[in-house]
Amino acid sequence: MTEAAFPEGSSSQPAVDIGDVMQKLAEHKGCGTEGGSGKASCGSSAGPADMAPEIWEKVKNHPCYSEEAHHHYARMHVAVAPACNIQCNYCNRKYDCANESRPGVVSERLTPEQASKKVLAVASTIPQMTVLGIAGPGDPLANPQKTFETFRLISEVAPDIKLCLSTNGLALPDWVDEIAKYKVDHVTITINMIDPEIGQHIYPWVFWENKRLQGYEAAKILTERQLLGLEMLTERGILAKINSVMIPGINDKHLVEVNKAVKSRGAFLHNIMPLISAPEHGTVFGLNGQRGPTAQELKALQDECEGDMNMMRHCRQCRADAVGLLGEDRSAEFTTDKIMAMDVEYDAEGRKAYQQAVESERQAKVEAKQSELDGLEKAGDTKLLVAVATKGHGIINEHFGHAKEFQIYELSGKGAKFVGHRRVDLYCQGGYGEEDALDTVITAINDCHAVFVSKIGGCPKADLIEAGIEPVDQYAHEFIEQSALVWFKDYLAKVEAGEIVHVDRGDAAIRQGALLSQAS
Repeated sequence: MTEAAFPEGSSSQPAVDIGDVMQKLAEHKGCGTEGGSGKASCGSSAGPADMAPEIWEKVKNHPCYSEEAHHHYARMHVAVAPACNIQCNYCNRKYDCANESRPGVVSERLTPEQASKKVLAVASTIPQMTVLGIAGPGDPLANPQKTFETFRLISEVAPDIKLCLSTNGLALPDWVDEIAKYKVDHVTITINMIDPEIGQHIYPWVFWENKRLQGYEAAKILTERQLLGLEMLTERGILAKINSVMIPGINDKHLVEVNKAVKSRGAFLHNIMPLISAPEHGTVFGLNGQRGPTAQELKALQDECEGDMNMMRHCRQCRADAVGLLGEDRSAEFTTDKIMAMDVEYDAEGRKAYQQAVESERQAKVEAKQSELDGLEKAGDTKLLVAVATKGHGIINEHFGHAKEFQIYELSGKGAKFVGHRRVDLYCQGGYGEEDALDTVITAINDCHAVFVSKIGGCPKADLIEAGIEPVDQYAHEFIEQSALVWFKDYLAKVEAGEIVHVDRGDAAIRQGALLSQAS
């Protein structure tokens, strides 16, 4: 197990011997762990001051509803809902590739009984898996019998796991009471417009009341049903996250109005995602050449909407059968033939002990970050982005050449703020660096002043420096935010001394269709 180092002079220490607890549990469950001892939550165990305790209890270990939690807790999706009641111009559910990460993509569909067995197998192997979601490959509420039977089975055998679903919202008002009945207290609705004039360019048709509606009429029914469903969820105390796909030239300006509309109806979180529109995906937008947003365009829109409500910036636009931490996919370990052969013993107490250890780690991480906030007044209006190679757990623990994504942090006088991630193709494959892949990596993090890694070779280091991106490897296996702030204060000191001149970086490309893992 990798240990997280505390910088010399730091007073932060783990509250318990996390390494021993987590490693023993990992060995017992057959799951390796990577990470340091001592990481923490975005607030104390009582929760942040600006959040009601009952809300904090719902989100504190939910990787999709809490940015900080996603560094430590895992989720899984079960693909029990094949049918869909609308068509989106950015969706092609027929596509199946083990290396692709897009909503609607799956490798196999499950029955509710198979899904229940799979959840037990995953939860027993990955004790930090806290959330089970149904997100497709179609729409869960277009497959209500399969969806709610799955929830019923799982709530009986694993009551500690949070239940979620993700829907387009067309059928949502019809099923809100059933959602509440099964204690599904997190629902995601994809809302891309509140104006049918715009919606008709996103949705060719919807199937409602046994009729296929098209164009303006289809979009009008859809937005009315979505907003009604959101209001009904709010009335019942069910947390709602809104997903919106940013489509330049179609709804990018309009999403500010969507943000205001969902906020006024009680949405908890708004997730504005980039359009994925590569031609090889076979979608209408992809084949018609509709571009996705640049990194700068996406961040600008998220920043504009953030003043009105909480923004989610850590979404990975997951597959409908994803398993593991956000940004990783372990679904290949839990195929139907493998899980049906497993003799699963669900250890609720072992899971509880593991998660208690995680909470102690999270608290130590917060304390470490707080220790570096002093002295940031020198930043003034200076803001910059840095990229981080990490396997999770809130530490810098990934080799540059092995990174499949980089987490992006904004550093300013207010501290270190997670603002997104960038998928990349693997630079090192088979032990050798690929120059074409390196070019795509540099393009993906071109707006960053530095990249933090646990290790990096001489050739990519030289190319990064030439591109104006500083490779930083002296904080290997240390906390991300604390390390970034130490580096930032040193950067500010160099600027003040005239050793370097601060300049703004350019824009970066959001990678379309990057691989999650090396193809076999």
